[in-house]
Amino acid sequence: MSRLAARISPSQQKRPLLDLLPDQGTWTEEEYLWLTDHTQRLVEFTDGFLEVLPMPTDRHQSILEFLFLLFRAHVTPRGGKVHVAAFRVRLRSGQFREPDHLLLLDAKDPRRQDRFWTGADLILEVVSKDNPERDLIQKRNEYARAKIPEYWIVNPLTETILVFQLKGTRYRKTGEYPRGTQAASVLLPGFSVKVAEVFDAD
Repeated sequence: MSRLAARISPSQQKRPLLDLLPDQGTWTEEEYLWLTDHTQRLVEFTDGFLEVLPMPTDRHQSILEFLFLLFRAHVTPRGGKVHVAAFRVRLRSGQFREPDHLLLLDAKDPRRQDRFWTGADLILEVVSKDNPERDLIQKRNEYARAKIPEYWIVNPLTETILVFQLKGTRYRKTGEYPRGTQAASVLLPGFSVKVAEVFDAD
């Protein structure tokens, strides 16, 4: 049992929840995992700090569902696996993210674990308007350090899709796709998607 689980006993349930939670900066990985096992909210973790992500909008979810079906149709028959949020990926010791999509080329890849994955071959994020830099800059750098081979940024604010391929320790942009074009993967030969259909998904 985690320190967090042990602290919330039946006799304490009437106390305000925030009084029972560890302070920011003091969370352990196991406490973070315990918390996210018991909530439907998207919560990410970096070096003892939690970040609660905003509740997705209808448009955000429509885009995710549309792309998930396309990725799954392409990857599953080839022996791969794709997940849609919420699911955790451990990027390094002390850091977990919950990407919108994460994909492995091989469903038997040892990084595919039951409670969380320890890496991925492709990660996709849909930009949220509350903090665009989180997906455009911060997570791009984190996923590169975690050696994720391909990163997609789907940006409803500009209606563009950015595709990045890992080169050494940094991402190189392989394409910036607006409406009227098709976004293509380097990692998945033959996979592309019409950008207009993504942003018109209902």
